[in-house]
Amino acid sequence: MLRVGDLERAIAFYTDVLGMQLLRQSENPEYQYTLAFLGYEANPAQCELELTYNWGVDHYEQGTAYGHIALGVEDVYAACAKIKAAGGNVTREAGPVKGGNTLIAFVTDPDGYKIELIQRDA
Repeated sequence: MLRVGDLERAIAFYTDVLGMQLLRQSENPEYQYTLAFLGYEANPAQCELELTYNWGVDHYEQGTAYGHIALGVEDVYAACAKIKAAGGNVTREAGPVKGGNTLIAFVTDPDGYKIELIQRDA
């Protein structure tokens, strides 16, 4: 679960830039929050990412416990090109991980969360 400061902006990033689908969304007026669940397919076939928007809160401090989300991709170079074309922010270009052969890249979402792209072995 990620807390986001602008739900529509976050949904647009994960759907338009990373190609996920908005699977479902719900509001809780009593406690003033909205949940959005995104993924490439619905759970249990694939994992889902929960975005939480607490009404009236436009940003969060990420703290030291958060590292990044990792997504497996077929071709990390092609994924970076597609993300850039969609207006996404690639913060570490595609290439081998330091000290290894695995191909990775990093992107950052509009709330500053880091997302690692890891090329799956063929």
